[in-house]
Amino acid sequence: MRPFASPFAVAILAAATLPLAAAHAETEAEPAVVCAPHSDAAAARLIDSCTALIDNPATPAADRFQAMVVRAMARHKAGESDKALDELGRVIADDPNPAHAYRARGEILRQQRKTVEAFDALNQAIRLEPGNAQGYETRANIFNNAGKYDRAIEDYDEALRLKPEFALAHADRAAAWYFKGEYQKAIGDDDQAIKLDPNRAQTYTNRGAAYRKLGNIQHALDDETSAIRIDPSNPEFFDNRGLDLYGNGDYTGAIADFDQAIKIRPQANFLTNRGDAYQAMNDYDRAIADYDAAVKLDGKFQRAFNNRGAAWQRKGDRERASQDYAEAVRLNPSDAKAADNYRKVSLEIGRLGELKDEGALPSFNCAVVRRPVEKAICADPELARLDRNMSDAFLKAIAAAENNSHRAALNLTRQQREFIERRNASYGRPGYDLRQAMAERVDQLSAISRR
Repeated sequence: MRPFASPFAVAILAAATLPLAAAHAETEAEPAVVCAPHSDAAAARLIDSCTALIDNPATPAADRFQAMVVRAMARHKAGESDKALDELGRVIADDPNPAHAYRARGEILRQQRKTVEAFDALNQAIRLEPGNAQGYETRANIFNNAGKYDRAIEDYDEALRLKPEFALAHADRAAAWYFKGEYQKAIGDDDQAIKLDPNRAQTYTNRGAAYRKLGNIQHALDDETSAIRIDPSNPEFFDNRGLDLYGNGDYTGAIADFDQAIKIRPQANFLTNRGDAYQAMNDYDRAIADYDAAVKLDGKFQRAFNNRGAAWQRKGDRERASQDYAEAVRLNPSDAKAADNYRKVSLEIGRLGELKDEGALPSFNCAVVRRPVEKAICADPELARLDRNMSDAFLKAIAAAENNSHRAALNLTRQQREFIERRNASYGRPGYDLRQAMAERVDQLSAISRR
């Protein structure tokens, strides 16, 4: 069982570069905060610095507009994106050359996944300043996010033609090469980006991901270690190195890195990765505890259910394994591995005869239920049998739907969730017949699987 590889961390969420060279004097007790992009100052202090510059009557108009753009980006960073976009709107309306405001607007909209609006803003910026490399770099990032990697590379190429020593453009073009599966080209661009900017941690971890794909785990480990050295506050870097150590069979070292990632920021994927390492060491109880914690944080984290099912199966608890595999399939009907796991454990249950009456068991674990409807199903053998039949019919229907189209399988999954939600909400209300509702749903799902 392979652990889940953390998503390739692309550096394309960096704020747009907006050149500005104006400072705001502060007290001797604190270092001066410069009203400029890429400041390490807290957003609130940067906003104050820019506000002082903007409110100063002696500030030239061009510098005031630049400061408004920088303040807008600081507000966005502080979580005030609506205020940021309003301020950029004022700059666009009043500044004779608002290209910098359009670039900033495009970056905010890109981060908000408003692709069409972001494209419009970046196209305007490029039209106004076709010689500004940042406009092409930011628009390329939108193409990258949209999966249009060839088009992204064209824009990165143009950005680098205009600004050959643009480190971020090299790093982000490397991401596009990575997503295209051109790992050696990705490494080449990351090499150049690191040469130009050796203190950017994200570039190292991205290059490490490319090395990992090429099977060069030692280089990947070296890069992740460099990323951690530069920025030990980012849990993703520890998680990525943990995955590399896991791949090398160093489960103890992997667990130490996963521990650190979880300490910085508990996440379902970090917990599941640590659970995988414990499971590789045959420590199934600790593995299950981590999967439990992952599910508690994110009840839709499908991999935790599948891998917890594997741990239960190895402990010999096929009933719980079957329940977890079934939930993994519900959450992701296109996961052939989870479906195969469910099929195999079901065959084991039937072949070994470990359950006296498999059909009288519901599809979920009665020991942990809380909802009244689930308690009622656990207490009534006929309802339990219906729930088990419904689960089996659903899995067969999902398999049939997936053969036609993935969209059909996803729609069927959504419909099943809606049925469960209605069942949970309707139970106990006058006129609601739980047994009839479940029987009808079994018939519906069985009809789908026969088509």
